[in-house]
Amino acid sequence: MEFKDYYKILGVKPDADLKAIKTAYRKLARKYHPDVSEEKDAENKFKDVAEAYAALKDTQKRAEYDELRKYGQQGQSFTPPPGWQSASSQDGEFSDFFESIFGSARPSGQQTHRETRFSIRGQDIETELPIFLEETLSDKKKTISYQLPHYDTDGRRLADVKKTLNIKIPKGVADGERIRLKGQGGPGMGDGQNGDLYLHIRLVPHPLFDVEGHNLIITVPIAPWEAILGTRAEVPTLSGNINLTIPPDSQSGKRLRVKDKGLASKTGMGDLYAVLKIVIPDKTDKDSRQLWKTLSEKTKFNPRSEWRTA
Repeated sequence: MEFKDYYKILGVKPDADLKAIKTAYRKLARKYHPDVSEEKDAENKFKDVAEAYAALKDTQKRAEYDELRKYGQQGQSFTPPPGWQSASSQDGEFSDFFESIFGSARPSGQQTHRETRFSIRGQDIETELPIFLEETLSDKKKTISYQLPHYDTDGRRLADVKKTLNIKIPKGVADGERIRLKGQGGPGMGDGQNGDLYLHIRLVPHPLFDVEGHNLIITVPIAPWEAILGTRAEVPTLSGNINLTIPPDSQSGKRLRVKDKGLASKTGMGDLYAVLKIVIPDKTDKDSRQLWKTLSEKTKFNPRSEWRTA
């Protein structure tokens, strides 16, 4: 029986950690898998790689193998030391060398190594999806395109492949939300499942509205006389214009709540808050200035009265 140096088969050092062992296995499994490989003697090489990984991925098996490795070298004849008995259980049908170390017992009906298929799960893809505020109000379909990784049989990365999907955006989606589309990520190898696609929602800034949770904030400019006398102002919302009642003697910065005119959420609709901002004309003619002067003399209003000290 020939000794097998599993570390040399995987091309890793004896002190390699599990991550390095797993990476080496995946690379070689892609390279030698009979379904995709054109390498000479690929099937036997694939078996050796799978066997080496089975021995080294398990902490107990690896410890036992490391102990026996002191007595053998790659390619040389090998017989386990007298009285050797493994505390591990074998989970597949491998070579005589493997069975001599770990035993040959396996559950009835378990696949043999020849029947075992190569399986590596595809890569998950993360991408940002910009959404307009208006698109959050209802379930709408949106076409998205993204790049999928593509590899050759040796595991080398080739040019990415473009994929396009027509997806439904859930009503009430929020900024920063992460949506999973199962199986729409990178392709699996052999029997491996495809990875998933994760969409990171980013709400596109709106020219009129600021966002506070599921509420919207809009600044409403009003003239000084509208603030004093009160008025009805046409104000835009995401679903169309409304007439907003501005009460008399309104101060700049006053917030007026418009119920259910914000963003959709899982439990209902947010609100719209109209923030009043008093503005004055860019230019004032002579007659208007006189009227303002008369008004100031009549009202005797001092906006800085709170600054007075005793």
